[in-house]
Amino acid sequence: MQDAKLRLYVDAQYASPYAMSAFVALKEKALPFDLVTLDLGKQENLRPDYADTSLTRRVPTLLHGGFSLSESSAITEYLEDVFPGANPVYPADAQQKARARQVQAWLRSDLMPIREERTTVVVFYRPEKKPLSSAALAAAQKLFAAAESLLAHGQPNLFGKWSIADADLALMLNRLVLNGDTVPQRLVEYANRQWQRPSVQEWVGMKRPPL
Repeated sequence: MQDAKLRLYVDAQYASPYAMSAFVALKEKALPFDLVTLDLGKQENLRPDYADTSLTRRVPTLLHGGFSLSESSAITEYLEDVFPGANPVYPADAQQKARARQVQAWLRSDLMPIREERTTVVVFYRPEKKPLSSAALAAAQKLFAAAESLLAHGQPNLFGKWSIADADLALMLNRLVLNGDTVPQRLVEYANRQWQRPSVQEWVGMKRPPL
């Protein structure tokens, strides 16, 4: 199974934070894969051939031989399980690994005002001039408090060594940092440092079509 070919489906704008997470995990684990883009604006993800591949008809979707899997955190966990000898993207310690997965799940299910008012258009295309609403400001304070608690040990990464949760958290912070919103300096430095990781920069540097 490990020798089966890997293929990752992502959005043509390279703006999905979840597609980025799966892409970064593959790059960090140094696994060869084919990258296929779908134009979500043209609803290419709803094509019958893609529907046959992706259970949820969303991106990212990973194809590994005859097995397909969508949802980014499921993909990164799968890659870690199937390719344990490759560079790890989760902590080895069971409790830290659980915490990393908790961070991933939280970033995908909470903080909706930030995700709505600071979409990844801000990160990969252009800033948003409209100020944050009171709901988004409250969500930002929740984000900052959690991030500062996780980084209270003073180390550069969440769990000592880098993990995929660092890339995910940095992207959420950069929705605010790269827009010029007020963010605690320590978290700005953390997000900037994570953003310079080569695997992340490869995604950031993708040639994007105009919106």
